[in-house]
Amino acid sequence: QVQLVESGGGLVQAGDSLRLSCAASGRTISGCAMAWFRQAPGKEREFVAAINSNGVTNYADSVKGRFTISRDNAKNTVDLQMNSLKPEDTAVYYCALDRSSRYSGSRFMDYWGEGTLVTVSS
Repeated sequence: QVQLVESGGGLVQAGDSLRLSCAASGRTISGCAMAWFRQAPGKEREFVAAINSNGVTNYADSVKGRFTISRDNAKNTVDLQMNSLKPEDTAVYYCALDRSSRYSGSRFMDYWGEGTLVTVSS
């Protein structure tokens, strides 16, 4: 059974940094595309960042230049480094795994974590 467990969320002030981590168990993430999504209160879930199995990344425009996604296949983890945080980044952040090698959209993600809350105060 595949499990994704996010960690690293918390309460920070605007301008601060935070690093989220997603630990996978039950299968190796190598060969898989991984992604982060978020859902703010009262809003739909939205894409944040993705990393393909070959390391190619893509980001939502709202986080480009501030967030960095990375993967460590040896540790079976994927991280999201978030810098220059803004109040509008407040959300529950979810990690997801796509068994294919290339990210193709949220509806193709096969496994999801339960999320970690990030709150950015102004």
